[in-house]
Amino acid sequence: MKLVNPFDYPISILISGVILVAGIRFIGLPNLVVLPTTAIISVASATVLKSREPDAENLANRELKHELEVISELAKSLAKKANILRQEANQLLGGEGFQMDLLVTVQSVCNSAIELPQKIAEVSRKLPNNEVLLSVEDLQKQLLEVRNKQKSSSGVSKQYLQQLATSLQRNIELAKAGKDTRQAKIFSLHQMVQDSAGLLQQLENKLRTVNLNNSEEIQELRNLSDELNSYQDNIKMFL
Repeated sequence: MKLVNPFDYPISILISGVILVAGIRFIGLPNLVVLPTTAIISVASATVLKSREPDAENLANRELKHELEVISELAKSLAKKANILRQEANQLLGGEGFQMDLLVTVQSVCNSAIELPQKIAEVSRKLPNNEVLLSVEDLQKQLLEVRNKQKSSSGVSKQYLQQLATSLQRNIELAKAGKDTRQAKIFSLHQMVQDSAGLLQQLENKLRTVNLNNSEEIQELRNLSDELNSYQDNIKMFL
């Protein structure tokens, strides 16, 4: 068993102090007996106190597991909604030959959302391994890919990519310092899934009210589909 510094535990110092005073003043034991005895007792009591503390790594794993369970439930809800949206899109746009490209885009984002719970499950299986779940080199490759995508993006998508780049940069710094980057990664993943859920809801609302004879409304639907498709691509890259 690894020895523990008793000075990290004031109670163990207090116990050994009481024994030291009692041994010398009241019992009259010689210093050669009392001093080693109190030292042993202080280290032993500190070791016991340390053993009763929750293991930091196990505690971190439990917290991350709980967070992933929350994300998993959110992803399952997202997948269920995406499946309904895909069916509605097939009914609404399937008979409109001139909207076939729009139907393909909507189907694509719905399929990505439906696959998300499985990808979250894969991340959960990797969880027991201390991060770096990705090496510094892998994180830097992701950051370079995000920055390249920023050059051709605009609006909300570009703003989101900037947030993702900031998150990746933070993870790189943590990984270089030898620290666990999982918490930051899981937090970013949670945010991405939430953002995707919001966009999917907007797409669903728009699809149910769109006037297929109105070119402006059709374009709004396309823009929402493209934006959600971009979010899905970012999640795939992040996972």
